Amino acid sequence: MEHGHDDGYAVLAEGLEKRYGDKRALDGFDLAVREGTVHGLLGPNGAGKTTAVRILSTLVRLDGGRARVAGLDVARQPREVRARIGLTGQYAAVDEVLTGRQNLEMFGRLFHLGGRRAKLRATELLDQFDLTDAADKGVGGYSGGMRRRLDLAASMILAPAVLFLDEPTTGLDPRSRGEVWESVRALVASGTTVLLTTQYLEEADKLASRITVIDQGRGIADDTPDGLKNLVGGDRIEVVVAERSDIPRVAKVVARVSDGEPETEEGELRVHAPVIDRVSALTEVARTLQDEGVQVEDIGLRRPSLDDVFLRLTGHRAEKADGAGESGNAGSAGKAEQAANTEKEAVV
Repeated sequence: MEHGHDDGYAVLAEGLEKRYGDKRALDGFDLAVREGTVHGLLGPNGAGKTTAVRILSTLVRLDGGRARVAGLDVARQPREVRARIGLTGQYAAVDEVLTGRQNLEMFGRLFHLGGRRAKLRATELLDQFDLTDAADKGVGGYSGGMRRRLDLAASMILAPAVLFLDEPTTGLDPRSRGEVWESVRALVASGTTVLLTTQYLEEADKLASRITVIDQGRGIADDTPDGLKNLVGGDRIEVVVAERSDIPRVAKVVARVSDGEPETEEGELRVHAPVIDRVSALTEVARTLQDEGVQVEDIGLRRPSLDDVFLRLTGHRAEKADGAGESGNAGSAGKAEQAANTEKEAVV
């Protein structure tokens, strides 16, 4: 498997710009993805996630800036880049009429492996993605998770150094999403670098070792999931009272142990604040409220979520993926581009 040569980074992008008419899809976007990791690219619909992936995978020409993938310049060496990457979009690009095995053998032939090598590679991938039992069944009968795993397998025909996953679990049920997550973890364990775009905050939190937050075409934060969560103050203590009249008393008690001014939500009868020593803070607040006879409906500690991070950074919550994002059928287009080794710009 080929790897990058940019000081341990599989993907490096600096100042990427892309315009469509008077709209700036990317406006000076930077990205650095370390080899052998899952790097999350997190942002709401229209933030520029898919445009960045299309540029990095050579489907779209950049208007400014520069980018290297697997040690190769995407603008000057697009054919060489395509030989080292895989791309899977929102929608599975497999043929439902064919069996799983026939799909993979077909992709192998498209990638010029030859009949014998294509069959061998298909067998290897069916085993790797736990699809051997369903290998000779029509894909039309596969579950959503099985189709996505087959689509991932098709992207791995040439064992790429870098795999771009553009919102790969959009529209899947929780069980199918879990199946795809397990497959992604296995790929990274085998040495593949994954750039994952997603609107699912839980997905980025579970899979990515580092996350870049993008909004309006620019990167606005880059850190580990825990590092991003610390932007909103780390752990928080929350108290829900039974009586609205007790809120001021609870706020005073919480203020004694908090690392910031307590916030109150009168509609939900809730008081919450950031704390440093989480256990002692919880113990002291619970004991004090009990001694003062305050009736508490709920009390506990909460770690901030990536949704909280989004709200702090962008002023709005992340939109829920609904299958109608900016990605379109990028997976199918990506595989066709790689197989044909063409250099024309994809239609967006």
